[in-house]
Amino acid sequence: MKTNMDAIIEPYIDKLFCALRGAHVQDSIHALANELGAVAASGRSIYLCGNGGSAGNAIHLANDLLYGAGKTNGVGLSVEALSANGAVMTCLGNDLGYENIFSEQIRVKGRAGDLLVVLSGSGNSPNIAKAITTAKAVGVNTWAILGFDGGICKTLANNVIHFEVHDMQVAEDLQLIVGHLCMQWLSTQTFDRTKDI
Repeated sequence: MKTNMDAIIEPYIDKLFCALRGAHVQDSIHALANELGAVAASGRSIYLCGNGGSAGNAIHLANDLLYGAGKTNGVGLSVEALSANGAVMTCLGNDLGYENIFSEQIRVKGRAGDLLVVLSGSGNSPNIAKAITTAKAVGVNTWAILGFDGGICKTLANNVIHFEVHDMQVAEDLQLIVGHLCMQWLSTQTFDRTKDI
């Protein structure tokens, strides 16, 4: 039995619209954008990670923050997607276990004052949870963009943008929307690397 496409489109759009309408969500997006700008101004680094579609989103947003955020003002952000290097991820997964593919990168690269942004639909992926705990141990601040009930990562991250949507594709779309909103705002800012913005 075929499903009318409208029966998929309308509820999907409604989920996106409702998720973004909450005042607390918009305040949290603004806070994330401010922190990204402050990290950029201080010359510190930003790391992003996720699994599956969220891994792709981490790579996409790293590109946007490195280039798009600086397209107008000439200075992008120092940012890296931890999911981008297949050789590193498969090495760490093989030698240390899949749950360590992001945490080990943060342990080696992370410095106090850096920022980790994790993207997760469920918020329950062991490698994402471990990335957060390792980041906090080395002084890296953490943000999580989560769907569903937020999972364990909702309690672990320093800061959370939680969309209580029980649809993985909508949750992944919302990750990109948050990133794009931050990028567009950051592209209007000037980063004085001698002081916070």
